[in-house]
Formats: sequence, structure tokens, C-alpha cells
Amino acid sequence: MRPPTRTEHPRAAAPGRTTAPLAAVCTALLLALTACSGPPPSPAPGAKNSDTPPRARAGAARIPVPRGEGSRAPYDFNGDGHRDLVLDDLVKAPEDSHGDDAGIGVVYGTGDPGRPLDPAVRQLLSARANAAKSGDTLPAAFDSEAACDLDRDGFTDLVVSTDPPYNGIGAPPVPLQILFGSPAGLAGRAVTVRIPQQARFGNEWPEQPVCGDFDGDGRADLAVTASAGRVTFLHGPFTRAGAPRGAELLPDGGPYLYAPEPGSDTNEDGYDDLVAAVRPHAPGQAGRGALLLGSAEGPARPGGAYAFTAEKLPTAPLKATGATRTALLGHGDHDGDGKPDTVVRTYRGEQQDLVALYPAGNTDKPLATFSTAVFLP
Repeated sequence: MRPPTRTEHPRAAAPGRTTAPLAAVCTALLLALTACSGPPPSPAPGAKNSDTPPRARAGAARIPVPRGEGSRAPYDFNGDGHRDLVLDDLVKAPEDSHGDDAGIGVVYGTGDPGRPLDPAVRQLLSARANAAKSGDTLPAAFDSEAACDLDRDGFTDLVVSTDPPYNGIGAPPVPLQILFGSPAGLAGRAVTVRIPQQARFGNEWPEQPVCGDFDGDGRADLAVTASAGRVTFLHGPFTRAGAPRGAELLPDGGPYLYAPEPGSDTNEDGYDDLVAAVRPHAPGQAGRGALLLGSAEGPARPGGAYAFTAEKLPTAPLKATGATRTALLGHGDHDGDGKPDTVVRTYRGEQQDLVALYPAGNTDKPLATFSTAVFLP
């Protein structure tokens, strides 16, 4: 686990952090998976639906990630022009309910307007396989934080948070790493984000990375927290070694940083903006913060109070006994019609969930549904 001195970055409605009682996988979840992975196997003689082993639930169907040539589409890790989906806090198998998180799941876009996400085209990223070491130590934590094309090669990169060892003395190590996109998607080992000493302040963990073109030069930058409400501004592009083009410390910020919703350039002046908040904010829920307007010097101009607006979310059609919760995973154009679609995740406990993609303006019937159980071994 991360050291207690570190400010945690809460995740919106993460199933691994709810206190709802666990329940076995129900028939409706298996039916939902059928649409993605073929019919569920028959349970063993005398077994109930809830006894179906996790290997059978996960499904065997898998298709290699298509090779792309690069694009400017957001969240396009393999550069084929289609938006992909990143998932944290994947469901756990019943016999592993107290185990570590499996890692980060990626479901790749298809370009098919009728089924823009295909869970058969998927990738599991883990600390063991993909994280950079801190000295001789691999991190245990490996969580997605932000995504943008940091090295400007046409393939979206993924910024992840880790838990490098720290003895509590002096400034902690940088916990952020970059996993670079490629024609085959996210692959290889991540590299640690290099934050120059002059762009750090105090002894708090640099966290809460937010992507944006804050200085308006057409290249993706990163904004990261520093101590005492300051912001570390890292100018893009980044090298493949994780170093920014430049870095500086900005005076105004907060312990939590977010991109404005739904668009990052709130005043349409060509500079992306940033929201600093004193409390965590979950996507789709109401919240307040301070707007920091982008400029040639980065997100350094105070823009007044900012309010996140609550929105009514559709519920993924997970039929489960007991209370369920729904979290917004994001808005984005997955079906290629130029309009933002809505992706939500409904879950109960740590072993049941369903992800649903709804087209823009229509929350009656999802275009795609699947469970993160597809990532179980």
C-alpha cells in the first residue's frame, strides 16, 4: 500500500472500495457476457449459476489488437483512429476476493458504429508486466490516471500512478509513470515521469496528473500537484525517457486537479484550462473548485469559481439481487458520429459489474455491454 503521508486520489465509485456485501455472479450477468464472448458454459452437475467458475465466466474469445498507423483521436492507444476504453478496479474471482487488483484493463475500439467497443480486443496491463522499477523494486499499485499523446507520435499514451518505496524523509519519489502507445497498443515497460527539482515544492507526493494543451502550442502538457496548493506544470512534448520539454512551478492550485467538464477550454481562447479543488470530485457528480485559465505560461491565470454539474446517468442493465451503484466512466465519441457517447459501469460488490456504452442522446439501449470479468484469467 502507499505510505500514509501520501494524499490518496479517490476513484469514482470504484468497486474495490465499496462496503456493499459481495454476491455471486448472477444469470443476467452471464447473459450480458454472452453478447460479447459467446454462450456461457454449463455449470457442473448439481451446481447453481452462482457456482460457475471464474475461468468460464471470463470467456476465451480474444482478438489481437489491430495495428494502427497513428491518429489524433483521443484515447487511441493503437493509432487506428478509434477511441479505446480504460478500466480500473476490475472485478475479482470469488476465490480471490481479498487479492490484489488485477491491473488496468483496456478495451479497444472497432470502428463499427453498431458495436464500437469489442471486449474480445482487450489488453491487461499490470505492475509486474508493465511498470518501471524504483531501484530494484516493482510497485504493487498500478492505476490509470490520464491519457494523451505526450510524445506526439500519433499514439495516445497512458499516465499511471504507482507506489514507489519511501522512507518518509524529504521529498518522496515521483509515483507517476508513462506507458507509451504504439501500433500494437500500450506495450512494453513504462517510464517514470521526470520532474525537475525546480518544478517541485515541499514533501507531498506529486499526483493528480491532468492532460491538456495549457500553453496553446498544440502539444499535450501535464499539470501535477505540488505542496501548499501549488501546481507543477510540465510542458510537452515528452521524451521516451519521461522528460518534459520544460517544467515550472505555478503558485495557485489545490490538492486535487481536474479537467473542466465537458470541454477543457472553457472560454474558447485556444488554451486548455484546469480546475483546482479542495475536495475530490467524481465524474458526473456536483462539485466546486477554482478555475485556472490556460495561457502561454500555462494554467496560471485565476478564472474564478467553477462548478461541476451533476448529471443523471443511465444504468447498465445488470440484474443483481441487492443494491447496485453506477459510475460514469466518461464521455467520448466511440461510434464515430462526432457526438459524445456515455460509458457507465454498474456494479454490486467486487464480483459483479457491467459496463455499458450508450450513444449520444439515447440512453434506452446500449450499443455494447460487457463485464470486466473478461479480464479474469
